[in-house]
Amino acid sequence: MTRRKFLKAALAAGAYNGFRLPLANAADYRGKLFVFVQADGGWDPTSFCDPKANAPGEPLINHWALSASIQQAGNIPYAPFARNRQFFEKYYQRILVVNGVDAQTNSHTAGIVHNWSGRISEGFPTTTALLAARNGSGLAMPYLSFGGFSNTAGVTAFTRLRNPEHFQIVARPEWNPSDSARPYLGEQDWATMQSYRAARAARLSAAPNLLPRAVRNRSLYEAALLPSATEGLRAFADMLPSREQLQPVEESPLDQRSELKRQAQITVLAFKAGVAVSADLWLGGFDTHADHDAEHTWLLGNLTDSVDYLWNYAEVHGVADRLVVVLGSDFGRTNKYNADEGKDHWPIGSYIVMEKNRPWTNRVVGETDGLHFARKINPVTMQRDDAGGTLIHPRHIHKALRRYLGIENTPDSLRFPFSNTEDLRLFS
Repeated sequence: MTRRKFLKAALAAGAYNGFRLPLANAADYRGKLFVFVQADGGWDPTSFCDPKANAPGEPLINHWALSASIQQAGNIPYAPFARNRQFFEKYYQRILVVNGVDAQTNSHTAGIVHNWSGRISEGFPTTTALLAARNGSGLAMPYLSFGGFSNTAGVTAFTRLRNPEHFQIVARPEWNPSDSARPYLGEQDWATMQSYRAARAARLSAAPNLLPRAVRNRSLYEAALLPSATEGLRAFADMLPSREQLQPVEESPLDQRSELKRQAQITVLAFKAGVAVSADLWLGGFDTHADHDAEHTWLLGNLTDSVDYLWNYAEVHGVADRLVVVLGSDFGRTNKYNADEGKDHWPIGSYIVMEKNRPWTNRVVGETDGLHFARKINPVTMQRDDAGGTLIHPRHIHKALRRYLGIENTPDSLRFPFSNTEDLRLFS
């Protein structure tokens, strides 16, 4: 398909890749903004936010524990590994760590679904989607996804935004990415396309006996022709950096790749432009069945560097005070090394929730023992309670997030309830 045919089809359809031209005006939303960072493959909390020294008489849990001890920033213990020190020392006052979260599976597929929707089988939307549905109604692309699990269950639409140039082409059809001084479409070409679009709108308006859904689609299409319809998209397109100014793809000596900083850069600009309210960022590679320490050193370092970049970039663009950031993974990794110096799948994981100036930060809740087995906690006191407590599961995290972020009782959330799930006082 030629570029002109692509644009013609896009204009005729009134939508592209998850964003809706009729609803593309920059909104007046000034509430919180949400970033969920998916560390895909199963990270190792024992070398991150749930540090474990080696236990006498047991196989080695961590090589770093042979020569170093567990460190602490504020009230948060962390492993002296990768670039954890820089991260926790800088951000401990914005951090809540939830340890001992039992994903109830060693399967990547089930673990990903469980940790990002709160339900171990398919069917529930991500919390990111529910937040977009509640706070981003009418925005151009309320829910951004850069990979990973982004199921919406029909409550909203997500937008894959891997290549900003493609987006700029649709937002500004006359733009020429190779030579901005010379528009790709001349005035006559653009007039022809507008004429085609107007004729199609007229045919749709004249069609008799339309069903309600068709009437709605027709009104949305007609709204797309209004001059104000693409205000938000064009503002965002103008903010996007050139290819040379985008954060580069980073590569490790072991062939790991990360676009996490670029994802953060695009997300912050979308938030600033008022076209999005939530985003799933994604970094793969954490399934370290071999050379665990070397692989995880780079991956965790890139993860924390990228989250640091997200916060700094958000400060520059004036949205950091509205930002809520959630970090998690499929599950954890075993409490010992295998024959290839790797670590295998382990159901016990952790979450990190970050926000500025909140009373619930600089805390760790949840508990694991010295071999990284989860312990039960009292849902009210949040202290260990082996007799009457509960194991923490992803549903507890998502239920608490829904309540804290004001979406627990929205119609969409009520369609996907966490029944028989205790209320954990994570944010009290």
